[in-house]
Amino acid sequence: MRDIGKEYALALFELALEKDEARDELTALETVASILREDETALEFLSSPAVPLTARTELLDKAFGKTVPEYVLSFLKLLCEKGRMGLYFDCVEEFSRLLKVKESLATAKVTSAVPLTEEEKAALKLKLEKISKNTVELVCTVDPSILGGIVVEMGDTVIDGSVAGRLALVKDVIT
Repeated sequence: MRDIGKEYALALFELALEKDEARDELTALETVASILREDETALEFLSSPAVPLTARTELLDKAFGKTVPEYVLSFLKLLCEKGRMGLYFDCVEEFSRLLKVKESLATAKVTSAVPLTEEEKAALKLKLEKISKNTVELVCTVDPSILGGIVVEMGDTVIDGSVAGRLALVKDVIT
């Protein structure tokens, strides 16, 4: 099912590139996603086959007709018509991923035992950009269970520089 969401996102992304509006459309998609997350009944309503399609598309027109680009509104209506509104969040995630690839933007999930200073974040960002040859966006979280150091996840690569990770390696060597 998720692959279908990727296909829908790719189609919208290609249209957005033709119009050179991918960044604006992502912003609109994320705004709609935020609204749908806040009001679970709206997504249920838009997904319900028991509600006539005209009522669902009218709701989309009223809610987003004047605030989102035409392609985004048409995209929402298409998902409604095809009974695929449940894939909306996957579509937004995939659209965002496609745009990051297009812009050579990589996301690095950084977990540290204590919050990183701005200087540490800047140095880490610079180092990761040099390694990956992409612009890197850091998403930092704190997890005291790693004891010290950091864990960086970027794409399929995990760099475990945590104390907990090193202790686990020592334990493996001993046993």
